[in-house]
Amino acid sequence: MHAVDIYGLSEVMGPGVSQECVETKDGLHIWEDHFYPEVIDPVSGAVLPDGELGELVFTSLTKQALPIIRYRTRDLTRLLPGTARPAFRRMEKVTGRSDDMIILRGVNVFPTQLEELVLRTGGLSPHFQLILARAGRLDTLTVRVEARSDCPPERREPAAHALTREVKDRVGVSVEVEVVDPDTLERSAGKLQRVIDRRS
Repeated sequence: MHAVDIYGLSEVMGPGVSQECVETKDGLHIWEDHFYPEVIDPVSGAVLPDGELGELVFTSLTKQALPIIRYRTRDLTRLLPGTARPAFRRMEKVTGRSDDMIILRGVNVFPTQLEELVLRTGGLSPHFQLILARAGRLDTLTVRVEARSDCPPERREPAAHALTREVKDRVGVSVEVEVVDPDTLERSAGKLQRVIDRRS
């Protein structure tokens, strides 16, 4: 049995807006005979060319009861040429949401970007928080991340330095990293609040 990815939104239509093809499983082909997709810059709203990462926008072409015109999904992806279904463009798997975006000193930062780097850093768990604050006229970002239960105390500082360097190299912003004990970040109903904004 094959499992394929399928995408839909209740505002546009349920599952069936786009779907992975079993032959290639290389992204989701959008049914462009029913939906017109665009990718826009989430800040300016400018339409981006195919291949550029941005916010996915849909216009329904055949829906009659509730037509949708340029509906902003808030999902981040890119449009690519079709493969198994050449007549229909593909969308990459959704990599994050534009409403999670943080603008830090002119750089767009998404929690999913930082999560990827946290997961690749030895000794750190996937439980982290992003704390925004203001020092003078500049915004600052502190990444508070729990150490793994098997990470000895002497490994925490090197792990923090490694994550700081990775964020600077790959995202382009300077952050402070604070490694805390396991199970110390406050969770609400089992879910960790990712972004805490302490700017006035």
